[in-house]
Amino acid sequence: MGNKLTDMRKVRELLQLKFEQSLSVREAAHRAGMGKTAANEYVASFSTCGLSLKEALSLSDTELIGVLNLKKQNLNERYKHLLSQFLHFEKELKRTGVTLQLLWSEYIGQTTDGYKYSQFCHHFYQWQKVQKVSMHIEHKAGDKMYVDFTGTKHPVTNPQTGEIREYEVFVAVLGSSQYAYIEAVASQTKADWVQMNENALRFFKGVPRAIVPDCLKSAVIKADKYEPVINETFSDFGRHFNTTILPARAMHPKDKALVEGFVLMAYRRIYAPLRNRIFFSLQELNQAFWEQLDKHNQMSFQGRDYSRQHLFLSIERSELKPLPVARYDFKEYMTTKVQYNYYVYLKEDKHYYSVPFQYIGKRVLIGYSSHLVEIYYEHERIATHLRDLIPYEYTVNEQHRPANHLFVSEWTPERFINWGQKIGSEAGQVISMVLQSKSHPEQAYRSCMGILSLAKKYTNEDFLKACKKAKDTGCVTYRFIANTLKNKTFNLDTEEELKQLQIPFHENIRGKEWFN
Repeated sequence: MGNKLTDMRKVRELLQLKFEQSLSVREAAHRAGMGKTAANEYVASFSTCGLSLKEALSLSDTELIGVLNLKKQNLNERYKHLLSQFLHFEKELKRTGVTLQLLWSEYIGQTTDGYKYSQFCHHFYQWQKVQKVSMHIEHKAGDKMYVDFTGTKHPVTNPQTGEIREYEVFVAVLGSSQYAYIEAVASQTKADWVQMNENALRFFKGVPRAIVPDCLKSAVIKADKYEPVINETFSDFGRHFNTTILPARAMHPKDKALVEGFVLMAYRRIYAPLRNRIFFSLQELNQAFWEQLDKHNQMSFQGRDYSRQHLFLSIERSELKPLPVARYDFKEYMTTKVQYNYYVYLKEDKHYYSVPFQYIGKRVLIGYSSHLVEIYYEHERIATHLRDLIPYEYTVNEQHRPANHLFVSEWTPERFINWGQKIGSEAGQVISMVLQSKSHPEQAYRSCMGILSLAKKYTNEDFLKACKKAKDTGCVTYRFIANTLKNKTFNLDTEEELKQLQIPFHENIRGKEWFN
């Protein structure tokens, strides 16, 4: 190619004429204004570089001339020695803390006639471009796991009915080795999403420093370029496994390029080989998926003599953090306000749980699993209870009560009924009816206390008459009995009371027939 600096515009034109318009080298050289010998060398170098024409033309002039000069450089023993170590350098760069500066210092310490640092880096970067390296230097071993669902579901046929059900397909890829995992699952719900992430971590037998999901609803409540909001369940999952949840930025495909690349490979290497098989269960489908996955992980990278599995075992597995012994106990979360009686209401179970009375009126976060309920205030756990699925029951920790309420634990329905009977049979019957009107006796205790306290404000005779009226009308509430005593309506029978309440006739008052 001579020693003169070639006008790279002529080189680009030469390549386009030769490979786009299919001209001969002689004709292409003539039209580009270049000598035939130099043109032959450029065409030969390009033909062996492994780049497409579009990729080559997208390079800068310096990068393109570096690619096309590789053939000439290969004749240099000094360059050959450096070239022989590039595969080793590439693998070493995936180790935590390893940089090109460190590798160059080791190289120069073992070589008497080595390249300076700038030339060393230039040749390595040019080699990467020529080899079309799909793995990026920035993916350090044990750093990130990329997770997502594929866009295409996979069918499973019910053997009894013939009904076809489409299953979601989860994928996970480790950043450095590109070691991959795949599994079909019923849905994209939070429970299935968390289960798939745990299955992937247990397949990899370790935990990366971060998990990178797409902004799907099972992982992220609100997508944001700077501060995405991760749902509480997935955040808790990250805390359990001592890893960071790091959502990919919306509209930034490079943040999740590895997992999207594996999705494409999954279509070709896993879906396609199974396209003619009919699966009759989810277990059968996943077993077939994992057999194809093993082949994918054991297949050597293009232009490399090692596979994803080799990189994982030799470099990445040792960098993963150990798995926790216990499996993750799936939790749901909700926020609520502590009621005046220092209980919180778990809406899903319709059950009440106590918290320390100091938190009355505060907004708290309830986290609940299949067997445990935990209550948090400002990220501090303030109460823990075993989960109880009986609706409208109360689960209480006696230490949560204020000192003047401790006697409540001694209340029983029988005690209130006996208290009422001592005043009179009508009072005892009303108290019994109040207790029976509630699904749980504790709900009626305050009403009973209020009704019995009225006996101290009025005479026994009036109080028992009011209780009889409440019993006869079926309106056994504190408010009804209190109003009856206050208004002295306990001596009126029902008909007289209705007459007193009846609105007198007036020509401006219309009857019900006007509203049909």
